Amino acid sequence: MKVDDQLISKLENLARLRLTEEERESLAGELDKIIDMFSLIAEVNTDNVAPLRHMNEVYNVLREDLPKQNLHMDDVRENAPKIINNLFAVPKVIE
Repeated sequence: MKVDDQLISKLENLARLRLTEEERESLAGELDKIIDMFSLIAEVNTDNVAPLRHMNEVYNVLREDLPKQNLHMDDVRENAPKIINNLFAVPKVIE
């Protein structure tokens, strides 16, 4: 990929930026360096390398889902600051 004025203009538009000429030249140089670094990855021989699915061999450890005793409504109401008609009363959040 070649970094030219057209690419810089496209990136500038996508990022909603207005760059000075000096900033455009600086960005072009930085993008060239980044692309060169990533091109090194293409040089690595990946033949006979299986695709990586996980960084390590540990998978999710799930516990068995067991039913538990539900909270009693009297206990729940004790923690509520205000109950009206058996419902939690909260401050109005929509004006």
